[in-house]
Amino acid sequence: MTTPQTRLSPLEVRQDAACMCAHGYACSSFAPGHALHLIQARMASATPLGWVDALVEDADAASGVVILRTLDGELATVWNAGGAALEAAAGTPVALHRDYAVLAVGAVQFNVAR
Repeated sequence: MTTPQTRLSPLEVRQDAACMCAHGYACSSFAPGHALHLIQARMASATPLGWVDALVEDADAASGVVILRTLDGELATVWNAGGAALEAAAGTPVALHRDYAVLAVGAVQFNVAR
């Protein structure tokens, strides 16, 4: 004879979803601007026509905002909680994937929110 399992109702186990980066740890969320998902990185690398070259105009490490100017002259503002603003100082050449929201600073890639 088996012992019946006690099941919790969904209301008892529901919690507020919070990314760990809000507490100073590594991102635990794959939402825009947080951790880069493997599939997102692979899709960006598989579609090379989506990349646009740009230069960093301004980077605010406190807020995570990076302002880019593409070589076509278009201004793009992106946000990342994982430190993209620390890696990309003003004047740094970067690449932005428009379709999959990936910012490449050298060999390092970041998930960004536009």
